[in-house]
Amino acid sequence: MRAAVVLLAVALVLACTGVLFPFVWGGKGLRWAETEDARVTSVVGSQRNLRKREIASPERLPPFSKLPERTSAAVSRAAEIMETSIRVMGLQRPRHPTDTLSEDLLQVIANVSGCLPYMLPPECPDTCLAGKYRLITGACNNREHPRWGAANTALARWLPPVYEDGFSQPRGWNPGFLHGGFPLPPVREVTRQVIRVPNEAVTEDDRYSDLLTVWGQYISHDIAFTPQSTSRAAFSGGADCQLTCENQDPCFPIPLPENASSARPSCLPFYRSSPACGTGDQGWLLGNLSRANPRQQMNGLTSFLDASTVYGSSPAAERQLRNWTSAEGLLRVNARHRDAGGRAYLPFAPRPAACAPEPGAPGAARAPCFLAGDGRASEVPSLTALHTLWLREHNRLAAALKALNAHWSADTAYQEARKVVGALHQIVTLRDYVPKILGPEAFERHVGPYGGYDPGVNPTASNVFSTAAFRFGHATVRPWLRRLDANFQEHPDLPSLHLRDVFFNPWILIHGGGLDPLLRGLLASPAKLQVPAQLMNQELTERLFVLPNSSTLDLASLNLQRGRDHGLPGYNAWRRFCGLPRLETPAHLREAVADRSVADKMAALYKHPDNVDVWLGGLAEDLLPGARTGPLFACLIGKQMRALRDGDRFWWENGPVFSDAQRRELGKHSLSRVICDNTGLARVPADAFRVGRSPEDFVSCEDVPGLSLEPWREAFPQDDTCGLPGKVDHGDFVACAESGRRVLVYSCRHGFELHGREQLACTGQGWDSPPPVCADVDECADPARAPCHASARCRNTRGGFQCVCSDPHVLGDDGRTCVGEAPPPRRPPRIGCKGPSALRVAPIRDQTGEGGDWPKTRRPRALQAEMRPPRGPLMGTSRTGPQVGSPRRAPSSPGQPLPSSVPAGLSAQD
Repeated sequence: MRAAVVLLAVALVLACTGVLFPFVWGGKGLRWAETEDARVTSVVGSQRNLRKREIASPERLPPFSKLPERTSAAVSRAAEIMETSIRVMGLQRPRHPTDTLSEDLLQVIANVSGCLPYMLPPECPDTCLAGKYRLITGACNNREHPRWGAANTALARWLPPVYEDGFSQPRGWNPGFLHGGFPLPPVREVTRQVIRVPNEAVTEDDRYSDLLTVWGQYISHDIAFTPQSTSRAAFSGGADCQLTCENQDPCFPIPLPENASSARPSCLPFYRSSPACGTGDQGWLLGNLSRANPRQQMNGLTSFLDASTVYGSSPAAERQLRNWTSAEGLLRVNARHRDAGGRAYLPFAPRPAACAPEPGAPGAARAPCFLAGDGRASEVPSLTALHTLWLREHNRLAAALKALNAHWSADTAYQEARKVVGALHQIVTLRDYVPKILGPEAFERHVGPYGGYDPGVNPTASNVFSTAAFRFGHATVRPWLRRLDANFQEHPDLPSLHLRDVFFNPWILIHGGGLDPLLRGLLASPAKLQVPAQLMNQELTERLFVLPNSSTLDLASLNLQRGRDHGLPGYNAWRRFCGLPRLETPAHLREAVADRSVADKMAALYKHPDNVDVWLGGLAEDLLPGARTGPLFACLIGKQMRALRDGDRFWWENGPVFSDAQRRELGKHSLSRVICDNTGLARVPADAFRVGRSPEDFVSCEDVPGLSLEPWREAFPQDDTCGLPGKVDHGDFVACAESGRRVLVYSCRHGFELHGREQLACTGQGWDSPPPVCADVDECADPARAPCHASARCRNTRGGFQCVCSDPHVLGDDGRTCVGEAPPPRRPPRIGCKGPSALRVAPIRDQTGEGGDWPKTRRPRALQAEMRPPRGPLMGTSRTGPQVGSPRRAPSSPGQPLPSSVPAGLSAQD
């Protein structure tokens, strides 16, 4: 036993320093697997590469790369380390199904990789706030299945995935692999022959405006984001994914046609999506047959329609977005720029600058992108406009609610405004948007009227929805953006712009007249109609983003490759899933795709309808009557929207969420009203998604109905014996009712910890306890979790810390490492890995509470991942219990067993 403990300690030290030698369970003890020197060298190199890599810098990756939020990045990196360690070290599943890993060893391996904290179910709050406000991570919405719909969990699978090796390798990974007797066509060739059309080949939609398209993109970013690999090079061998044309995880490059110019590269770079912890190759560690536990992909966002585009999907993101000096619960705004009317813009992100440089600025350095609840807010100005619109709407509502209820705390005003904004996102989407996309008959069939919350419905975003079906909107994107003057005419000073000129360019708004000219263009311009022979214009297939090697990306090929990466079954499988006739021959295909030329090209490329990629198959179908999708995508989108509605305990129509009077007021609001309240536009269409001509189809903002906040007025109890609670420095409270008593639930700002009772109740003699105290956390006092690199000195500050360097060194870009002429000293290895925190060092947090998402409020024990949430000011959010993404406490010692089965949420179908 002592020998086993010693071996375990040595293995842990090696793992923490980047070397995890392969070991297997043999009877009652550990034995080292036999490895050759070359393999050990490969393991060491791969582990070192994995652990040293940060999220790819803008210099290494072009600005199209969508960087995941910090928590999602930590989960992705942990999953990749676990998966790659198993693969590179040559671990195999035991030959006998009964020879599974011991629970002790399973705990060590999963904890060392950083995956274990994200595989355990969250602990749900039990305060009275549990039914009042949704958690920022989406966890605990369903009390029986707390991971359903939560951020950083696996996307749902409605059909089993199809991988070439049965559990991980994408379709198209192995040259010569046949599908139904035929190889899959290269995705770029599919784009070239079927999808790509010139910019001029655009049929305009005579019914709906360009804003309908933009809303679809915006709301898709509220539902799903699948992080790509956090590595920029192959795990084995280190080939640069920007340069290699070979399939080496995570590189899955897109081959270019052989007749392409020899001066151009022979492929386009593509990064696989990160796996979800415990799936694919990792399934061996869980005692599962690999084919029974295939690779799943992660959703970094909450699945719910909850305005995560505004507020984020993690406590760390929410901390960055809030204005902590405001007594009204406001969100942060840009400190440098406002529009001509004094209206706010989104703040700039503190992340490495990755957006277009400001015109006229010295040098060509990239500028910061905008900061919003979703990291893709700066992709195109039209998307940025909607993010900005809802930032302003939150601040307008929060200020009005606080003025109506002066006794409310800042957190109460924030949470109530967030609740209203989330409800408005749900109303605009399900009432105004989805029926137009599905058509009246399909909406009735697949969505139907609301029947109340159903705890048996899993609201988790499905893989096919986020990877294929809801990407139908890419075929409705116009190749340019129009900007119009106050008379809805072409702006004399702000001409229309091609998409190629606006990607990741915040200055189009800041120096281009703000939101107003762009919103006028979106309201008064028709959307592009989805036509099988005119699927995607050249702005998206030929000029998407310019890469360092002067080639450009192709959105259509990226979509097709992503579906294969995720193992999505083919077109026929999904038709069968939706009860549609199976297509057996090219003649059958022409029945679904009326354009004979398109159907014939698809048949010639794929050879059999079974092989058709589901995204292309659904996109090419004839539109249903009154719809903007065909029957397959109408089924898949409708099924998902119904699940998001019926499986959400906080859906706005669910009885306990709002009062009857509040629901009546919410039903009066519209996107047109939001535009009127937050821009300089004086006239809008009554329905913002209906294209119209000005002035005959537009109405005055004075005539657009909106909600009254009077039902939110809360009279302070006249017979209350407790009065207002005392102020808590660096903390706040939210009030609710429990058993007929007024209750306050306290929490502390990030960087502080709560001392005293979290919940106070009003009794006949007053409050049953004094208010708690929020004490500063000394992040520098714990050497096991030092926030600064060994080359820097840690200095504690109130609510945060600073990393300080000695001459001649200066602090590097990461804010924690000293750089200069001499190399920084290396920190000696230490025993005790803390989940993902062993893989990175927490960034600096300043006094505003921005920065790292790992808590500093408890002294961790060896072999423990600290699972307590940050002591943040997120009342009813981060303080009330551990959550998905701010993970749960792992078992504290090897002797403490893990759950006997895979936790809920690890499988997408739990």
